[in-house]
Amino acid sequence: MANSNNYDSKSHYSIEDFNKVEKIDAHIHVNTYKKTLLEQAVVDNMIFISINVDAFPKDSIEVQQDYALKLHEYFPERFYHLTTFRVKGFESPNWEASVLKYLRKSFATGAVGVKIWKNIGMVEKTKSGKNIFVDDPVFDPIFSFLEKNNIPLTGHIGEPKSCWLPLDQMLIFGDFDYFSKNPEYHMFLHPEEPKYEMHIDARDRMLEKHPALVYVGAHLGSLEWSIDELAKRFDAFPLMSVDMAERICYLQYQSLDNWEKVRDFVIKYQDRLLYGTDIITDGTIDQEKERKNAHDIWLNDWMYFNTDKLMTSPNIKPEFKGLHLPKSVVDKIYSKNARKIYFRQ
Repeated sequence: MANSNNYDSKSHYSIEDFNKVEKIDAHIHVNTYKKTLLEQAVVDNMIFISINVDAFPKDSIEVQQDYALKLHEYFPERFYHLTTFRVKGFESPNWEASVLKYLRKSFATGAVGVKIWKNIGMVEKTKSGKNIFVDDPVFDPIFSFLEKNNIPLTGHIGEPKSCWLPLDQMLIFGDFDYFSKNPEYHMFLHPEEPKYEMHIDARDRMLEKHPALVYVGAHLGSLEWSIDELAKRFDAFPLMSVDMAERICYLQYQSLDNWEKVRDFVIKYQDRLLYGTDIITDGTIDQEKERKNAHDIWLNDWMYFNTDKLMTSPNIKPEFKGLHLPKSVVDKIYSKNARKIYFRQ
């Protein structure tokens, strides 16, 4: 790899600054009482916002929250979490009251926001068999409660657009690998299910209904394939931000043909982007290997945002160049934006 030709220690960070700078992984899932990954976070100067999800069959939302509360006790300045709620049963008469009760208890015990997942739109259905989308009126009291109390909502709505494309049209090797091995989740093979645009449009309509809602679109807001489309949403919804968890590779892909455009996009919308990885740990794999894997991900991402080195990725065949962002932009992406949204700082 070639060294950066225009590194300026006053305006840009270097690789050597990696563990000197506070960083927040705003999208991680720590579903274990084990402290291993947090111990690596201490070394790498990383803070976690661990996300509870209405998804993991082994760990209920209550168990996930218990993990989070215990780890916050161990690492009170380094571990925070988003709570969630159970969507199943949304047609029951006491569902709304039950959800609001659970959320209030979560906030009283330290949750810094709420997460909703793709089961809204892609899994849960009405008793008549219709998909329920995020703009359905049943969710309005929940989102209005969050609006009123200035509580941020993080949403994983829909999937990468690749989910609706044939395998030979997928842009990222990781998508090809996943959907080729999991055809049940490859929506291209299930034309009877809602199209990609239906999920995105429903999310946009929800934001129109709740203009005061502080919203973070997980995974580049499922608009990972086009920074132009993402820019349109930023311009339309002033309180919408996105995390970049598991979608940084799409920025790298788009920068292959137009590096300056991607860099300009990140700089223009520096207040709306949050760093995240979507690392998932349940404590079952070799702990030293897990520590190394997390460190490598964090360090490679740091190189991409902070240097102009030529880099490689298992998701993209050609080499790509780091964005070499100014310190002021990096500080927002890695810390200040998450602190403003989740910690109200």
